Amino acid sequence: MPATETYRSTVEPKDCDALGHMNVSRYFVACSDAVANFQTLLGLTAKDLREGRKLSFAVVHIQADFHAELEVGESIYMTTEIKAIGTKSMTFHHRLFQTDGDKLCFESTAKLALLSFETRKAVVIPDDVRRKARAYLAG
Repeated sequence: MPATETYRSTVEPKDCDALGHMNVSRYFVACSDAVANFQTLLGLTAKDLREGRKLSFAVVHIQADFHAELEVGESIYMTTEIKAIGTKSMTFHHRLFQTDGDKLCFESTAKLALLSFETRKAVVIPDDVRRKARAYLAG
């Protein structure tokens, strides 16, 4: 199963730039929202972030490729899978598609460190999170 849907939306006028297509910043908002949804699947929920272990993934490096423009009114969705699991980090691969025809419009590969909100430093990925992550590991 590795890739799973982590984000879905419709391109709105506020998402577009002067050229009439979705602004580059909006692609990264989608990635950020996808990470928040994806880490919930890994057992790092919003409640856990605020009241529990106080851990969250934070981007330390990202590479992005833009394949096709998106315009107002287009429905989009993003899938995420894991490319690598390290001691304190994981590498996520996001793909953003136009829903009509499943056209690939954007993809990014991002290395994310697991950050402790208390120490503001990377920490070892807990075993339960690591176990859940393996289900999304690309082959």
